[in-house]
Amino acid sequence: MKILEVLRENGRISVAALAERVGISRANAYTRFEALRADGAIKRFTAEIDHVRTGLGITALIFVTVRQQMWKQFRAELARMPEVEYCAITTGQHDAMIQVRVSDVAAVHTMVTDRLANIPAVKATETVFILDEVLRRPYVLPSDRDQARHARRPAQETQGDVPLGKMRFVGAAEGRAALRKDG
Repeated sequence: MKILEVLRENGRISVAALAERVGISRANAYTRFEALRADGAIKRFTAEIDHVRTGLGITALIFVTVRQQMWKQFRAELARMPEVEYCAITTGQHDAMIQVRVSDVAAVHTMVTDRLANIPAVKATETVFILDEVLRRPYVLPSDRDQARHARRPAQETQGDVPLGKMRFVGAAEGRAALRKDG
């Protein structure tokens, strides 16, 4: 997990630097890195781009209701649309969510009204424009949850050796003896 955490920050880090950051030998870092690749935990390396600077400043989510017997056609048509960055099959009111990146609002309109609406498998669409991407992680790790949990936990106030709001069970004899001392 530590190797994956470091790679999330910098996928181009050298094995020597990776080893140093994780606190293991260079040979061990290389072996573990290759094992992650061979196991399929690391699928590929890619670049993160600035979509606005590349001319794709408009991002929209298109929720699609699909005619249930026509999923193959829907998937095939979607694969031919280069502006589709992501598609997920969903539960709820709609069957799929598509994320597209295009140059302007007119391109989204054209895609929805001319292309998606003309696919017989598409029963209905609903489009939502993304105004600002607040958070985008390349991937999430199980260790992220543990770190967040520890970061949120306030300093515990204690009364004696028992954290405030917790119980400490005392045997009956020990409890009676304490009462006699206090009483």
